[in-house]
Amino acid sequence: MKCPYCSSEEDKVIDSRTGKDGSSVRRRRECLKCGKRYTTHEYIEKIPLTVIKRDGRREPFDRQKLIQGIRIASSKRPVSIDTLEQLIDEVILAIEDLGKKEIESRIIGEKVMKRLKKIDDVTYIRFASVYRSFKDTSEFLEEVQHLLKNR
Repeated sequence: MKCPYCSSEEDKVIDSRTGKDGSSVRRRRECLKCGKRYTTHEYIEKIPLTVIKRDGRREPFDRQKLIQGIRIASSKRPVSIDTLEQLIDEVILAIEDLGKKEIESRIIGEKVMKRLKKIDDVTYIRFASVYRSFKDTSEFLEEVQHLLKNR
């Protein structure tokens, strides 16, 4: 494992914990060269999942892409990293439970939004505005009103 700070390949594992679902391991590591600590996650490799984009293109599922989108939506919000990681783990498990080799990006987005709605309204609206590609402020306002009505 390369240290994200100094790129050294020598580290020691300080703590290991099994994920809540039992299919992942979270490890805290300390670099033996620079002394900084970082976290790694290990997951069981499964059959590669292909995402079908709106325009029909197909590309491999990328967990990091999903994390990036959700982190951007939750920036400067009172949502912990642990909460986001749990959300992502839940979404991925739900997708895997479908037992499909290919899945539409629409389904992934809906599963994320369903969970975000329960966590933080602003993060949900931010994610929805990008995911649903609101064309104007009236569509955005409609979504906010729908959210307020269903509280």
